[in-house]
Amino acid sequence: MGVPGKGHNSSLTDAEMSLSAAAFRREQRVVPGGSMRAASWFRPHPPYAARGQGCWLIDIDGHRVLDCANNFFSLIHGHAFQPILEALRAAMERGTAFGLPTEGEILLAEALAARNPRLEQTRFCNSGTEAVLAAIKGARAITGRGRIAKFEGCYHGAYDWVEPSLDSSPENWDDDQGNPASVPYNKGTPVSVLEQTVVLPYSDADRCAAILRREGPTLAAIIVDPQASRAGTVPISSDVVSVINEACRRDGIVLIVDEVISFRLSFAGASPLFGFEPDLVTTAKIIGGGLPIGAVSGPAERMSVFNHSLGKPRVSMGGTFSANPMSMAAGLASLTHYSESEVLRLNGLGDLLRTRTRQKFAAANIEAFISGTGSLFRLHLQKSRVTDYRTAYPSPEVAVLLQQVHAGMLNESVLLTPNCSGALSTPMTEVEISDLADKFVKVVAEVMDSR
Repeated sequence: MGVPGKGHNSSLTDAEMSLSAAAFRREQRVVPGGSMRAASWFRPHPPYAARGQGCWLIDIDGHRVLDCANNFFSLIHGHAFQPILEALRAAMERGTAFGLPTEGEILLAEALAARNPRLEQTRFCNSGTEAVLAAIKGARAITGRGRIAKFEGCYHGAYDWVEPSLDSSPENWDDDQGNPASVPYNKGTPVSVLEQTVVLPYSDADRCAAILRREGPTLAAIIVDPQASRAGTVPISSDVVSVINEACRRDGIVLIVDEVISFRLSFAGASPLFGFEPDLVTTAKIIGGGLPIGAVSGPAERMSVFNHSLGKPRVSMGGTFSANPMSMAAGLASLTHYSESEVLRLNGLGDLLRTRTRQKFAAANIEAFISGTGSLFRLHLQKSRVTDYRTAYPSPEVAVLLQQVHAGMLNESVLLTPNCSGALSTPMTEVEISDLADKFVKVVAEVMDSR
């Protein structure tokens, strides 16, 4: 597989004559930017997937790639996992969608509650964005307040009120008081949205506490991802967790823990690992078995905000394809086979990957670091400690190097996300982990030597 970007401006290179290049040219005519998702796009264009099997992806040119992107961490069992395919076949034969409830939504909600009693009740939707949107609306209805707080650089989906500070930079990330600024992400974001969103520092407990003492009585919710991918894929500190818990108790703030990505970190999800007792939990990705899904879960008393059985609920939550039978069947199969032993095995492989890669970087005197917990990881081209969005923020020079590493890994038949993060899947073994560690070191060394 040719390195994306090399030779792109020359005439009729092998890469430009590929089936993926032709597909990209076709898509540019009918899709803005030539891609449905900015998150999965990189120059000159990504390869187009044809099929997948286990932890491997095959593109339309026939290249076989170790898939560590896993559709942005949603495919916990990799591609074409037989129990999920069998569940989908059976569900499809019964019907793909109904204007009535099905037993599948009961079974998947029961499976979540069995993993963590705090997920006592659940309402399903079709994406993590929808789940976050509904949870925030629920918090506003519970508290009678409108403002929310989120952490700098953290991604919680495409909802206006959780987008501020998503990609702030050194030029604009502090306000007049030296606290994280509420910076718009999209052009045209109303000023009122920025005023309604308080931005917190991910790794500074004292500053976080001071902001929450001042703003806490105005907040409906604090939303937090305890190992935020965009904030460096590092676990949030216990000191900050204590500050959040204290503020929520003191000021009656609804605590929303966003486990859309981090639910995979333990059998019971991320909240128990980090010492949270959330009012609401948002999940998606692995609970859908590769199909569209989102969910809001929590204790029955909190979830009653969505109860429509007695008339108009305080918050309406629903959709044409919410809790659709296909996602329910695939999700149940996914969770059933992501057992406690499989969680521990996969987390162990993640520990092995980080340990081996760090050791190899040190032995080769390479200024690089791999962060993460459990089966999630991210590469940083620095030796200094990564603790949050700011310390993980790459300079323009480093950003270019990371693009080169991403391209180099793809040339070595490994697919990462464009910011060089990734996730393991259950079909992987120590064989893939050893190969992945070796390729990380090889590619990073080549990129660093070429500067």
